[in-house]
Amino acid sequence: MPKTATPRKTPTKNPKADKEICDSTWCEIRTSPIHGRGLFAIRDIPEGMQIIEYVGEKITKAESNRRGWAQFEKSQKTGEAGVYLFTLNKRHDIDGDVPWNAARLINHSCDPNCEAQIIRGHIWILALREIKKGEELFFNYGFDLECYEDHPCGCGSTRCVGFIAGEDYWKELKKILKKKKAKAEGKKKKKKDKKKRKKKD
Repeated sequence: MPKTATPRKTPTKNPKADKEICDSTWCEIRTSPIHGRGLFAIRDIPEGMQIIEYVGEKITKAESNRRGWAQFEKSQKTGEAGVYLFTLNKRHDIDGDVPWNAARLINHSCDPNCEAQIIRGHIWILALREIKKGEELFFNYGFDLECYEDHPCGCGSTRCVGFIAGEDYWKELKKILKKKKAKAEGKKKKKKDKKKRKKKD
């Protein structure tokens, strides 16, 4: 059973508000050595603790799909790939692209110390283990393999599979990468052999 957090009172949840806040007594926003900004523990966090809620605009699946594809098209043009859509239930998702949702800044890791759980209709980030003061918070984004090449992973953990993907997909991903490597090595060998033949001629 998760331990309940005592969050700070959120000053505002107005969609027009532009002030970025971190509504948690457990963490704060800092520059991340992994990517951009992240959330860092400001005190020791016990295993199972509800650290911060993932909040935002509640939208239908159809609207979520529309926004997701629009963001994907934008990323192809601009290189910006920030998508903050989070599954809530069968009918709705949460679009967390709002300044009062500091949880959107949590970076991905192949060896996470947190996980997301839906508890009584709310998305909470929970500690998978004891997290020490100063540690960056991570969870696995759980992406599928549809566009895996667009999401390289730089988490730096010893378990890193090279791309942002859910652990359920790792076995398949490793097979794909192995085949690609073998194909690339085969092409390289053919090129090398061709050069040798030219020199002989």
